[in-house]
Amino acid sequence: MNKSDLIEKLAEKSKLSTIQAEEIVNMVFGGMEDALKTGGRIEIRGFGSFSVKDYKSYWGRNPKSGEKIWVNAKRLPAFKLGKDLRERLNPDQEPDAPQG
Repeated sequence: MNKSDLIEKLAEKSKLSTIQAEEIVNMVFGGMEDALKTGGRIEIRGFGSFSVKDYKSYWGRNPKSGEKIWVNAKRLPAFKLGKDLRERLNPDQEPDAPQG
Protein backbone atom coordinates (compact mmCIF):
# COMPACT_ATOMS: atom_id res chain seq x y z
CA MET A 1 0.00 0.00 0.00
CA ASN A 2 1.34 3.43 -0.87
CA LYS A 3 0.25 6.89 0.24
CA SER A 4 -2.30 7.24 -2.59
CA ASP A 5 -3.87 3.90 -1.67
CA LEU A 6 -4.07 4.99 1.98
CA ILE A 7 -5.78 8.26 1.01
CA GLU A 8 -8.24 6.42 -1.23
CA LYS A 9 -9.05 3.85 1.48
CA LEU A 10 -9.55 6.59 4.12
CA ALA A 11 -11.86 8.53 1.79
CA GLU A 12 -13.95 5.42 1.09
CA LYS A 13 -14.26 4.23 4.69
CA SER A 14 -14.95 7.65 6.23
CA LYS A 15 -17.11 9.09 3.42
CA LEU A 16 -14.69 12.01 3.03
CA SER A 17 -13.61 13.61 -0.21
CA THR A 18 -10.22 12.58 -1.55
CA ILE A 19 -8.93 16.09 -0.85
CA GLN A 20 -10.03 15.94 2.81
CA ALA A 21 -8.54 12.46 3.22
CA GLU A 22 -5.25 13.67 1.68
CA GLU A 23 -5.13 16.61 4.11
CA ILE A 24 -5.63 14.25 7.07
CA VAL A 25 -2.92 11.83 5.90
CA ASN A 26 -0.52 14.73 5.24
CA MET A 27 -1.20 16.15 8.73
CA VAL A 28 -0.54 12.76 10.38
CA PHE A 29 2.68 12.18 8.42
CA GLY A 30 3.76 15.79 8.98
CA GLY A 31 3.26 15.41 12.73
CA MET A 32 5.24 12.18 12.72
CA GLU A 33 8.05 13.83 10.75
CA ASP A 34 8.15 16.78 13.14
CA ALA A 35 8.34 14.47 16.16
CA LEU A 36 11.21 12.47 14.64
CA LYS A 37 13.09 15.61 13.56
CA THR A 38 13.17 16.80 17.15
CA GLY A 39 14.39 13.43 18.41
CA GLY A 40 11.01 12.28 19.65
CA ARG A 41 9.59 8.78 19.55
CA ILE A 42 6.26 7.74 18.05
CA GLU A 43 4.38 4.82 19.53
CA ILE A 44 1.22 3.48 17.92
CA ARG A 45 -0.27 0.88 20.26
CA GLY A 46 -0.92 -2.42 18.55
CA PHE A 47 1.23 -1.45 15.55
CA GLY A 48 4.77 -0.44 16.48
CA SER A 49 7.08 2.44 17.29
CA PHE A 50 9.30 4.79 15.33
CA SER A 51 12.46 6.39 16.66
CA VAL A 52 15.62 8.00 15.34
CA LYS A 53 18.99 6.26 15.60
CA ASP A 54 22.28 8.13 15.47
CA TYR A 55 25.08 6.51 13.50
CA LYS A 56 28.72 7.55 13.85
CA SER A 57 30.89 8.31 10.84
CA TYR A 58 33.10 5.52 9.55
CA TRP A 59 35.28 4.33 6.70
CA GLY A 60 33.28 2.27 4.23
CA ARG A 61 33.75 0.80 0.79
CA ASN A 62 32.12 1.67 -2.50
CA PRO A 63 30.57 -1.69 -3.49
CA LYS A 64 31.03 -0.98 -7.21
CA SER A 65 34.67 0.09 -7.26
CA GLY A 66 35.91 -1.22 -3.92
CA GLU A 67 37.29 2.27 -3.22
CA LYS A 68 37.59 3.27 0.44
CA ILE A 69 35.22 6.18 1.24
CA TRP A 70 34.34 8.25 4.31
CA VAL A 71 30.72 7.97 5.41
CA ASN A 72 29.53 10.94 7.48
CA ALA A 73 27.55 10.58 10.69
CA LYS A 74 23.82 10.39 10.13
CA ARG A 75 20.46 10.06 11.80
CA LEU A 76 18.03 7.52 10.39
CA PRO A 77 14.50 6.49 11.32
CA ALA A 78 13.99 3.03 12.82
CA PHE A 79 10.79 1.01 13.20
CA LYS A 80 10.12 -1.64 15.80
CA LEU A 81 7.16 -3.93 15.22
CA GLY A 82 4.63 -4.05 18.05
CA LYS A 83 3.81 -7.30 19.85
CA ASP A 84 0.10 -7.23 18.88
CA LEU A 85 0.82 -6.80 15.16
CA ARG A 86 3.54 -9.46 15.24
CA GLU A 87 1.05 -11.89 16.80
CA ARG A 88 -1.61 -11.03 14.20
CA LEU A 89 0.91 -11.62 11.39
CA ASN A 90 2.01 -14.95 12.91
CA PRO A 91 -1.18 -16.47 14.36
CA ASP A 92 0.16 -20.05 14.32
CA GLN A 93 3.17 -19.22 16.48
CA GLU A 94 3.03 -20.26 20.12
CA PRO A 95 3.10 -17.25 22.48
CA ASP A 96 6.00 -18.66 24.56
CA ALA A 97 8.11 -19.71 21.54
CA PRO A 98 11.38 -17.77 21.21
CA GLN A 99 11.37 -15.09 18.51
CA GLY A 100 13.98 -15.43 15.76
